Order: sequence, then structure tokens, then C-alpha cells
Amino acid sequence: MQSNALLDALLAEAGMSHAGLAAHVNQAGRSRGLALRYEHTAVNRWLKGQRPRGQVPDLICEVLATRLRRPLSLDDIGLGLPGQSGGGPGTACLGGFVDRATALWRADQQGRQHALGEAALTGTPAVIPVWEWENPPEDADVSRDGPLLVGPEHIEILRAARAHYELMYRRAGGMATRARIVRFLGTETAPVLRGSYSDALGRRLHRATGSLVAVAGICAYDSDAHGLAQRYFHQALRLAKASGDRGLGAYVIALIVNQSLHLREFRQALAFAEAALRAAGRHTTPALAADLYAMQAKAYAQLGDGRAALECIRLAETAAERIRPGSEPDETGYVQPGLVNVQVAEALLSLGELDAAHEQAAAAVGTPAHDRGRVHRLAMLCEIQLRQGEADRAVVAAAEMAERAKGMESLRLRDRLRAVREQLLTSGCADAEETAQLIDGALRVPL
Repeated sequence: MQSNALLDALLAEAGMSHAGLAAHVNQAGRSRGLALRYEHTAVNRWLKGQRPRGQVPDLICEVLATRLRRPLSLDDIGLGLPGQSGGGPGTACLGGFVDRATALWRADQQGRQHALGEAALTGTPAVIPVWEWENPPEDADVSRDGPLLVGPEHIEILRAARAHYELMYRRAGGMATRARIVRFLGTETAPVLRGSYSDALGRRLHRATGSLVAVAGICAYDSDAHGLAQRYFHQALRLAKASGDRGLGAYVIALIVNQSLHLREFRQALAFAEAALRAAGRHTTPALAADLYAMQAKAYAQLGDGRAALECIRLAETAAERIRPGSEPDETGYVQPGLVNVQVAEALLSLGELDAAHEQAAAAVGTPAHDRGRVHRLAMLCEIQLRQGEADRAVVAAAEMAERAKGMESLRLRDRLRAVREQLLTSGCADAEETAQLIDGALRVPL
């Protein structure tokens, strides 16, 4: 039995206690000739996933809709019957999406296992959110009436928060950052999203929220919570659609492509990258195009299609040459000089082109980057050098990598560190044991 996060979030939004909901349901039942005697213990059971019998789900819906002054369906309160959803107010509409999104933020903030432990979707369910972003219908009007009057200052706070948490992620890792950004979503972002705003302001609001939610997805991905990360990415994609910003949607899909590569869903990664390039069109910036093509190259290389991989490498490098500092949106700031080089190095390594891969990895390491990016670049260089039999050079890169990784709470970086450590110890290099101990030092504190 799965807990009812939607009902829990709506109760919190309504400012209604468990005992208060029970009393209101009893009162609503009397108007229908029902003698109900529910107490707070019954509400506790509903929140744990038990579905009340008879007309009670409709009464709960009626009570909350009256309190929140907006229509709600049984699906919206988490009490719809399987196979009977669709058609109620809020189903597949933006308002219903907002309720579901804020319910997830609340569940994540409270550490509820059903939110944290879900596996990532595969197959058709994973494709549908991308297909819906790419295809009509569009949102004709995203305006909303709510208790808070939203102004441009609220949007600026969201944008500042995104920049703050992205910087924190780069310095401290996704595990350290995630709790903070999720708390911000639940306490600061949700009330604004439920507020009052015009269509024009609402477009900007949904864009800023989508960009912030995408960073929450990155932090969940970095924490190895892949199902949760995917849900955040899908939320960000829906918010991007509501904003009308195709470029933002393509950025979110790039994050989904990266996750697909990690999960070894290579054909899915190719299809998603193609959808982003196709649907965003002229809104695809050079930096984003370079990253998408580079990730396609990695996918083709893993599938053994060298010709397609090399063509995507060419396209990625051509796009990278067109990147102009100051002309990219905030979201694509991660495509820093050297990023495409390390992506290309990984693709070439998969193809067995060791010399070419080393040249690209060395170029990436020779380019300034924040510590997180440098750890990944050094790990790639070290792996290539070990494959080339250059263990003495690899230990130098590995030592710097271990030093740079200190203090970062990231399962992705730890995966890289452990992989390099194992490769070093099997290399037979005289200094491998000492360098492995440096890596152990970076891994010593449990996360």
C-alpha cells in the first residue's frame, strides 16, 4: 500500500489538520443523509494509502475543493480508481500537474520512501513525457488565481536560487545540495506557483521554476535516486512546455539523455537527443547542440557504430566552435571549454581509438574547469593512460583527482574514484598502492 502524497500535500496547502478534515467530512456527509463518525485516525489511514469506501472519497474531494477554491477530481486527491482516471478537472491540465509536482516535493522533503525508492521508467512510459513536450496541444493560457499575488520579484528569487544551488552542487555535490533545494521548492516555490499571475508573467514563472526543478533532478541523479531524478526531469519538461521556451525544454532533455547514457539505455538516449535537436530547432544554442551531439557520439560508440559516432563528433566540434561567451542562457553554462573534449574522449575510448582519445582528454584537462568537472576530466585521462600502459603518468592524474574530490558528496564522483582505484591496483605500477590510499582518503567519510 503506497502513501497518498497528493492528499497529504493538499491538506498542507489547505492548512487543515487530520482532525479538521475528519470533522468536515462528517459534516458534508450529514448533508447527504450519512451518519459518519470519522476521527483523525481515519485520516491517518487514508494518508497511508487506504481508500475509504462509498461516497467518502467524493466528500473529501468536495471539502478540499471548497477550502482551496478550485475544482478537484478524485485523481487529484490520490483517490481515483485504477482504469477510471481521465476527464476530471485537473487531469492532464496544468493545475493538476502543479498539485502533483508540489506533492512530490513535499514527499521528497519528508524523506518518504515511495518517492525516493522508485526505479527509473523505461520503454513507452519514459518516452511519453518527451513526446508530449514535442507535440501539441500547447498551453493556451497559464494564468492562475491564488492567494498570493505574484510579481517579477518572485521570479528573480527563483532565478537567484537556481544559480545558488547549481554552484553549491558543483562545489559540494548533489547529496549535500538536494535537501536544501527540495526544501526551497516546498516552502518557497510551491506557494508562488499556486499564486495569482497573468499569462505573460506565468510563462516567466514556469520557466524559472522549470530551470530550478531541473537542478533538483541533477542532485537526485547525483545521489543515485534515478527514479526520483527522472520524475524531476519530467516535471521540468512540463514546466518548460508551459513557459513556451523550446530551448529550456531541449536543455532538460539533454539532462535526460545524460541519465539514459548512465543507465545504458543507448538507443533511448539517441532518440531523445534527436527529439531535442528537432523540436528546439533554431532555439538550440551552440553549447546545447555541442553537448547533445557529443552524447549521441557516446551512444553510437557504445552501440558499435563507429561511422555515426565520428559524424556526431564532427557535429559536436563544429557546434562548440560557435559558442560565444555571454550569448548562452544560464542553463547551458555547464558546457564549459573542455567539456566537449572529454565527451569526445569517452566516445573514442569506446571505439578503441586510444591515441585520439588521449589527445582529447589531455586537451580537456589542460582547460580550466570547476573542481567537479576537473575530477571527471582527470578520471577520463587516467583511464586512457592506464589502457595505453602509461601507469606512471596515470598515478599523477589520479592523485590530483583524489585531492580535488575531497569534500564533495556525490555518488557519481565516488563511482569514478572507485573505478580508477581498481584500475590502478591492477596496473602493477610501483606508486599505485600509495595513490589508491589517497583515493581511500577521499572516500573515507560515509555519505
